Amino acid sequence: MPSTGITFEERAELARALTDALNPLAAAIRSRESGVPEARMWEADPVEVTLSVLAAWKVVDTEVKRLTEIAAGTAGSYGASYEQMGAVWGITRQGARKKWPDAVPRPTATAAQAGSVLALFGGTAELVRDSRSGGWAWTAEGADGTRGAPEDHTWYATKEEAAAHAGAFLREHAADPS
Repeated sequence: MPSTGITFEERAELARALTDALNPLAAAIRSRESGVPEARMWEADPVEVTLSVLAAWKVVDTEVKRLTEIAAGTAGSYGASYEQMGAVWGITRQGARKKWPDAVPRPTATAAQAGSVLALFGGTAELVRDSRSGGWAWTAEGADGTRGAPEDHTWYATKEEAAAHAGAFLREHAADPS
C-alpha cells in the first residue's frame, strides 16, 4: 500500500477545510456557553474565544475517533487484517488490535464449536457437539474397520477430552503392522 503521507499543499488545504468546518461549531459552542450571539463570537474575550475553539476541536477529535473506528470495522469486514490496518495507521499489528479490538471479525462461536475430524493410526474419528448440553462425543472407524463411539452415549465436557478418547480408540484399532 502506498504511503499515506500528504504534501505541504494538501496539508494546507486540509487545515483550511477543517478550520472552515470548525468555525460554525466553535461559534455555536461559544454562544451556548456565553449567551453571546454566534455572529459576535470573535468580539468576546480572546481567552474565552480560544477556549471555545479548543472545545470545538475536542468535539471534532471525538467524532474523528468514532469515524475511524467505523472505517477500521469496515476494512475488517472486507477482510483487512490487523497487520494491514496497523501498517496504514503507522502502528504494529498488536497496536491495531488494541486500538480497534472489534474491527476484524473473529471466527463465530459456531465455527469454533463445530466438530472436527481426527486422522490417527490409520483411522478417522469425528468429534461432534451436542447443541442442547454443550457436551462433546465422537464416532470413529479404526484402521482395522472397527466402528466405535463412547459407551452409554457419554458426552465429554470438552472437545479435547472427546478427542483424547477417540484417539485412544483409534490407537487400539490401528492397522496390524505385519
